[in-house]
Amino acid sequence: MKPHKPFVHLHTHSHYSVLDGMIKIPDLIKRAKELQFPAIALTEHGNMFSAMEFYNKAVKEGVKPIIGMEAYVAPESRLKKEKIVRDGEKQAYAYHLVLLAKNHEGYQNLLKLSSAGFIEGFYYNPRIDKELLKEHKDGLVALSGCIKGEIASSIINDNLMHARRTAYEYKEIFGDDFYLELQFHKLDQEKKAAKGLLDISKELNIPLVATNDVHYLKKEDHEAHEILLCMQTQKKLSDTDRMRLTTNEFELKSYEEMNSLFSKVPEAIENTIKIMDKCNLTLESRKRQIPKYPLPENMNREEYLETLAWKGLKERYDPVTDKIKKRLNHELGVIKKMSYIDYFLIVWDYINYAKKHNIMVGPGRGSAAGSLLAYTLGITNVDPMKYGLFFERFLNPERKSMPDIDVDFEDSKRDKVIDYVFNKYGMEHTSHIITFNRFKARAAFKAVARVLDVPFSRSNVISKLIDQRLSLDESYKSNRELKNIIEKDSTLKNVWKISLKLEDICSSVGTHAAGIVISREPLVSFAPFYMDQKEKTISIQFDMGI
Repeated sequence: MKPHKPFVHLHTHSHYSVLDGMIKIPDLIKRAKELQFPAIALTEHGNMFSAMEFYNKAVKEGVKPIIGMEAYVAPESRLKKEKIVRDGEKQAYAYHLVLLAKNHEGYQNLLKLSSAGFIEGFYYNPRIDKELLKEHKDGLVALSGCIKGEIASSIINDNLMHARRTAYEYKEIFGDDFYLELQFHKLDQEKKAAKGLLDISKELNIPLVATNDVHYLKKEDHEAHEILLCMQTQKKLSDTDRMRLTTNEFELKSYEEMNSLFSKVPEAIENTIKIMDKCNLTLESRKRQIPKYPLPENMNREEYLETLAWKGLKERYDPVTDKIKKRLNHELGVIKKMSYIDYFLIVWDYINYAKKHNIMVGPGRGSAAGSLLAYTLGITNVDPMKYGLFFERFLNPERKSMPDIDVDFEDSKRDKVIDYVFNKYGMEHTSHIITFNRFKARAAFKAVARVLDVPFSRSNVISKLIDQRLSLDESYKSNRELKNIIEKDSTLKNVWKISLKLEDICSSVGTHAAGIVISREPLVSFAPFYMDQKEKTISIQFDMGI
């Protein structure tokens, strides 16, 4: 095994920094291994969408994951939704600050900070403020950020007094866990910022750390990333007023490249390892957090479920045979043993609510139709005894996965059932679930063609030849006509090459149409919240696959 390189990237964006980063997480981890980094941090813009996927995949591949976030910090209060002008500086609505979790306490503070950014402080971006940072500082390492950080930005705008005051303020908040961040992407502003940061480091005894603001894996990805930024800002590559990264230095650089860039400040490289050693977050595998169903007084859970089950059995069957009684007792025994009593009570309750309020409920589908208990509770309307359906297909003690009861409600009244669940279990314990929309093959090609100003009539010929069931590469290999057109046209060939890089990355964020999560403990203990600013719908930031 090759020895690890003595450097760690601490400022990195995946494609979950939506339409800004373009790195897929498996690719990031693979490249980190190739470059022999012992660890890597992932710091999305204002969100933690990627945290669990990144953690699980990095651990599996033997790369130490450092979970973080590049926060947006409001110039004043997060509740003040306006731009601030300071000493000739351009109007600012937020400054960047990198936060890294040292331990579980730090991770939970990140969850709370990210949630507050979306729910309380959103203004162009999910913003927090120094008041929140003081409240949730424990277990966190803070880096001063890129040239959009408050300290570097103040230096660039010749406001050295404010830069020093801000650096001192952050040192007061984070103590020895605050670092001044140096970056060299061949930008003139960074040279000016670096001089001021070095002076402040000496004056206030604040350590320096070297980072690269990673948005793509390799230098050759720069053009694709510029096109991605055009998609974000709805510009074309030919537009002169578009947002851009003016150099191609925002890749995952090797240790040798970083060491050369920071040869005059070697301690900034060394401090990346010191920070890595501080960050030792371990996340436990998911534990069941089935909430407790609120019971009537003087009734325990087993008795209540049994009372409902036997009452329903008598209503469903006449006569109630020994075979039916034996089957129900068996199912009740398995459900008690596997601690799913509350799960059945919760599902029974919201279906019961729907039926009482004239909301049509489907008869049941999937393996749940094999449960006699579900039938007696009115969860399903398919008689498993009549049709010879097996309970074990639905719930087997040997299987660790949760039982899955699919329920259909009429579309026009489904929201009433969702509102009932939210009101019953409370906003802290109940949430919608986020979804991540990705560029599929045809959409990726169309989006790139638009940015590169390819006439619609020309790009449409290609998009019609792309099989929506296949990836771009699969379509290319399986369709000779498509391949011939692309190979003979240099413009379309470039569009295709870039589309391959952007295919399957996150294009936007949405809310699951019907998925709701309920937790026994407050959800923010496990997952951060996201708020859709148009619909004002709150979701957890982790999707159903986590």
